[in-house]
Amino acid sequence: MTGPGGLPVSETPPVTTPREAAREAAERELSKPMYHENDPSLLDRALRRVLAWVDDLFAAAAGAAPGGTLGIVVVVVLIVLAVALLWWRLGTPRPVAAPTGGLLGERARTAADYRSSAQAHAAAGHWTEAVQDRMRALVRSLEERVLLEPRPGRTADEAAAEAAVPLPAHSAELRAAARLFDDVTYGGRTADQAMYARLTALDTAVERTRPALSGTGAAQ
Repeated sequence: MTGPGGLPVSETPPVTTPREAAREAAERELSKPMYHENDPSLLDRALRRVLAWVDDLFAAAAGAAPGGTLGIVVVVVLIVLAVALLWWRLGTPRPVAAPTGGLLGERARTAADYRSSAQAHAAAGHWTEAVQDRMRALVRSLEERVLLEPRPGRTADEAAAEAAVPLPAHSAELRAAARLFDDVTYGGRTADQAMYARLTALDTAVERTRPALSGTGAAQ
């Protein structure tokens, strides 16, 4: 059989495949491993997504910051420098020790002994030990004057609070001295000459102050 123009016409109708079946056949074919040998791994895809997210975040920050990308870089550098300066100034963070044994320890010495020890530490430049012994001298002196009841295990804060009753004019300085003692003893803070001079001045002033009479609220 021939069609128009004398061309042969096939006697068998062309094969047609339904659209859905054709799509499924194509998916099966493309799912074969041979077509995916060069695909990126799951880790590669995840990494690319993270990098794209960081890039988008950086671009958004650069658009919002003055100076664009250069502004972001400057800000980051300034932050790093600030952190480095704080680290250099404060030193490596130290674990905070719990107070043990109280302010005067298990066996208290005399105020004169503590003062002598503090002066020796100060002469050697050991300011932390000098501050500690000067604070102990102050509290021990108050015990010797019967302004504080001798009590093992008393903390610096407790001593300051109790001493403020007979010595109200020095209550603020006593609380500050107690915080300083705790900072250098338990908080890892390093004392210096100025701190020692402050404790020495307070010890001398307290030594020369007459206690307030009960109910008067004043000291001379």
